Amino acid sequence: MTAIAKKRIISRKARQSRIRKTVIGTPERPRLAVRRSLTSMVAQIIDDQNNKSLVQVTTTSKDFQSKHGKLTKTEQSKQLGVLLAEQAKAKGIETVVFDRGGYIYHGRVQALAESVRENGIQF
Repeated sequence: MTAIAKKRIISRKARQSRIRKTVIGTPERPRLAVRRSLTSMVAQIIDDQNNKSLVQVTTTSKDFQSKHGKLTKTEQSKQLGVLLAEQAKAKGIETVVFDRGGYIYHGRVQALAESVRENGIQF
């Protein structure tokens, strides 16, 4: 790993820790956490007080790949947001706190967040 890549990871971890000091999921308003890798995305709705994951969706699941595998990564993020919103509504979740995980609010992270908002989840 190059020095630039290490610096990028360290900077993201620092941003993530600053965000997590203030963003806390409660049973009334759980935390929507985003994990982004080079090839996939994971979105989770978490209740931090009870240490429970309420909803989790990922672009690597077989059913998601069978339906949306040919799309670009940004388009897959939009579809992931639609799927997350549907599952959250089924569990009775209407409002969340958005935790971008230290990632810049741009590209795939932004596409997922806007897609979740468009489908009725408020944050």
